Amino acid sequence: MLLKLAGAGLALALSATTVWAKADTSTQPIAEPALIQLAQADSTTTTTTTDTTTTTTTPSVTDEVKSAAEGVAAEAEKAVDAVAQAIPTDGAEGSPKEPTAASQEAAAPTPAVSSDVAYIFNTLLFLMAGFLVMFMAAGFAMLEAGLVRSKNAAMQCLKNLALYAIAGIMFWLVGYNLMYENVDTANNIQALANYMGTFSVKAFPATDADTGNYSAYSDWFFQMVFCATTCSIVSGTIAERMRLWPFLIFCVFLTGILYPITGSWEWGTGWLDQMGFSDFAGSTLVHSVGGWAALAGALVVGARAGKFGANGVIHPMPGSSIPLATLGTFILWLGWFGFNGGSQLALGSMVDASSVAKIFVNTNAAAAAGVIVTVFLTQIFYRKVDVTMAMNGALAGLVSITAEPLMPSVATACFIGGIGGLIVVVFVPLLDKMRIDDVVGAIPVHLCAGIWGTMIVPFSYTGAEGDPTYYVQFIGVVSIGALAFFSSLIVWLILAAVIGLRATPEEEAVGLDSSEVGVLAYPEFGSGRV
Repeated sequence: MLLKLAGAGLALALSATTVWAKADTSTQPIAEPALIQLAQADSTTTTTTTDTTTTTTTPSVTDEVKSAAEGVAAEAEKAVDAVAQAIPTDGAEGSPKEPTAASQEAAAPTPAVSSDVAYIFNTLLFLMAGFLVMFMAAGFAMLEAGLVRSKNAAMQCLKNLALYAIAGIMFWLVGYNLMYENVDTANNIQALANYMGTFSVKAFPATDADTGNYSAYSDWFFQMVFCATTCSIVSGTIAERMRLWPFLIFCVFLTGILYPITGSWEWGTGWLDQMGFSDFAGSTLVHSVGGWAALAGALVVGARAGKFGANGVIHPMPGSSIPLATLGTFILWLGWFGFNGGSQLALGSMVDASSVAKIFVNTNAAAAAGVIVTVFLTQIFYRKVDVTMAMNGALAGLVSITAEPLMPSVATACFIGGIGGLIVVVFVPLLDKMRIDDVVGAIPVHLCAGIWGTMIVPFSYTGAEGDPTYYVQFIGVVSIGALAFFSSLIVWLILAAVIGLRATPEEEAVGLDSSEVGVLAYPEFGSGRV
């Protein structure tokens, strides 16, 4: 055993010596007189007889050791050659240089997950982000119920409940495929059909035969809640004077036709996407589409009775519950993390996880900046802080960062969200001066801040080839805005002519809770309240 250990130690020593000699470019000649003398002294034995002298050569221990060493050296030389090949050089033999970052990254073991694990994490992101966005429906309901007068609060709750249900059915029946299925851009100038997908029902694969990177069910659910959000924007603007059924019919059109078509232009890889238009999570595709539809509805239905007086007089109509509206704002703020974070569309790698986290931080920063700017400006302009403006400042900051929440730094996100707060302070009174009655401020928040957020996207990029440009962003904003506004205007006008939009003066005076819903939000206050 000791002999074996000694042999192994000798082999290792010789190997190390050979490697060192190979790596060192200035090798020295080896003097070995002692080894030669030892070999000469030990390699021959002399046998003498009386008649002749016979010399016999026999293998010695030294020869065996030397032979073994030569074998080990040969193996070590092969190992050194393999190592040398792994080290990147500048092309000259024997002149290694420091490994590059690319070579280190390629050589380092990459902690990659299997396709099944990536599928699970991606699906989980869709589902978790989806139910956060779904919870925004509660936020819209609470915000609107708090900002309308108490006699109309139940109506707003009913509308938000019903519109979410309509979106859930329409986006399955026609919306999803119209937005994503076979959107062809090869001849989009010659054929109108190539601006959209197909009119067909969404078909889901079997759960054991879904070959995508995530569950098709989870993808549909995540896309559907975005569709419902678009419709929620309209609800608050035309509150307190529009009847229930015309609004619900319009929701069918918006969720089944209008929103999917405009969405197909970008998210369905349609013609705007081919031009380079960028809208990460929907500042234009969701929020400004809803804002344009709301503006068209407000123009057709008119202002609430008593809102605007003669000679430009504006009569404030305070909401029923500021605490309820504040709760709704915080719910929307929370849901927006799913709205923007889920739009990363992947959680199967470290980069994706880090990107989602960055999106969360930028989303929060933009909302916070929107609040702070609004608080300061209302103090300066009105000498008192308006809490409803602060709520809308948060929402405008969120809408502004939605078009690109990943690329900006935190400071840039604060700048983008802060301008959103400024937009609220400027456009809310401007709409009143234009005699456009927007009950909850959805037009400044979703339409105006949505346009701002989309147009500022190139500011977050480096300007390299392939990055979004202001020209293409402008084309996207104008084209989507034109289709959303004018198609909504046509539908509103048709509904007004066929079944009527406006509640009667008597119904409006008593409140839509009594005339349309039949259940009062605050029954202890009586039905004659204002």
